[in-house]
Amino acid sequence: MKSTIHFPLLAAFVLILSASLVGCQEKAATETATTKPDLAQARTEVENIEKEWATALNRKDLDKLMSLYADDAVSYANDFAMLKGKEAIRKKQAADFASDTSKLVYSFETMDVFSEGNQVLETGKTIRKDASGKTILTGKYMAFFEKRDGKLLCIREMYNNDAKAK
Repeated sequence: MKSTIHFPLLAAFVLILSASLVGCQEKAATETATTKPDLAQARTEVENIEKEWATALNRKDLDKLMSLYADDAVSYANDFAMLKGKEAIRKKQAADFASDTSKLVYSFETMDVFSEGNQVLETGKTIRKDASGKTILTGKYMAFFEKRDGKLLCIREMYNNDAKAK
């Protein structure tokens, strides 16, 4: 007699649990579909940052350049030790500006953008041209941005130059 009472209760519990799980799965699928990042917007935002970056480098505007980094940024610079924090990056960049007499013009080309939540990863090409417009040096980079106070800031970067043609 007891097993007869437990079976209907168990069956009802399983049905309720199944219905709840299906509802949760449908809700999760709907939330995932509606919260997908807008990659076109992320790309546009990153491309605008890269234009600011190039302008700051070309004008040797250290303050503008540093405004694109988070305080806790880390840089893996070409042929240089890892730089931890905005102040370390600032120090190296100031030295680079002071020693650069090449007058090369920087530009960046965004290749790929990946986004999840408030973070964006960009891969791209660096192009440096002389005053006549001739490409002198190229390279590649990865930049990892995080939205803080409504603004994408660079929190990690890695870049290096391509090998020179022989």
